[in-house]
Formats: sequence, C-alpha cells, structure tokens
Amino acid sequence: MGLDLKYINGQTPLDEDEKEGLKIETIATREELDEFEQNNIEEASMWILSKRFTIEKLMTESFIRILHKRMYGKVWSWAGKFRTTNKNIGIDKWQISTALKSLLDDTLFWVENDIYVPDEIAIRFKHRLVSIHCFPNGNGRHSRLMADIIIDKVYNRSVFTWGTQNLVKQSKTRDNYLIAVRKANQNDYVELLEFARS
Repeated sequence: MGLDLKYINGQTPLDEDEKEGLKIETIATREELDEFEQNNIEEASMWILSKRFTIEKLMTESFIRILHKRMYGKVWSWAGKFRTTNKNIGIDKWQISTALKSLLDDTLFWVENDIYVPDEIAIRFKHRLVSIHCFPNGNGRHSRLMADIIIDKVYNRSVFTWGTQNLVKQSKTRDNYLIAVRKANQNDYVELLEFARS
C-alpha cells in the first residue's frame, strides 16, 4: 500500500495491517487522509445534531463504537472496532472492554450524583476514554467529540472550543493540549478544563 504517514508528537502510529484497512486506495499522504477523515467527522457531527441522547444512551459500549464508526467508517474498515494491537499509549488491548465499562459506570454515577460540575464530568470522561485508547486511531478526536456530546446533549451547554484550532496538525495549541493531557494523567484537570474552554 502506498500510504506513507508522518506522525507528529502524540499521534498513535498505525501498523501495516491497520493501514490495509484504508477504504480509499487513492489516499497517499497525511494531508489527503486528514481531509477525508475530516469530511467523515463532519458528517458524524451532523448526525449528532439531529439526535437526542440521554446519558444512559451515551454511556454504552454500543454508542462508543457507533460514534467511532460514524466518524471514520467511510475511510477505515476497522472504524468502530476495538484495536487488536497494543500501542505506544493506552491500556493493554485485552483490558479495553473492562476499562471502558468501568468508565461508563463511573460517569453515570458522576452525573446522577452531581459528583463534579458538568464541564469536569465531560473532561474527566474524555481524558479517561483517550487513555484507554479503544481504537487503532482517531481516539483523541473521538474523545473530544464525546465530551462535546455530553456537555451539549446532557447539560444543554455550549460545546468546548478545544483551543479553537485543528489539533491534528502540529502547532503551539496542540503542544498546550498535550501538556494539559499529561497533567490530567497526574489527576490535575485544571489546565485541561481551561484549554477545553479557551
């Protein structure tokens, strides 16, 4: 396959088998891939706008998979399927379902009992979801969209701005985002909360 991807800081490399899952054979560069993925993500966003979701509907493995498939299904054959390889980040592939179930249950508890303010619930969910790293790729964008869905559909508040720039491309904004994520890894969510609304 002619797909030769250059990875920037914080991106998860695809293995050769995962690259074989590319549905559009004419894609040869990172820029082309980004464009096709972005178009697919915009279609998924339009689908979300047309739907109503309860927290109970959102906090299911089925919804997590469906959203990923809607975001990437026109580009990748593995969209919506949990990864079968270990990556440079994320938990062991065998632990994905168990860790995700724990996150979904915890989040339902947070919402039902007002454990955190709405923004913090959405951001804590996003951070743990990307830390699990359910899918071969697209986990950052998927987790940010999930946070947006929670804050919009559950709390009827405006979606996050995420620094108002494309976080897929190398930039100072992306660097700041990764710094905030690393602090959240240490259970300090202040910068990630601030970044999400900056």
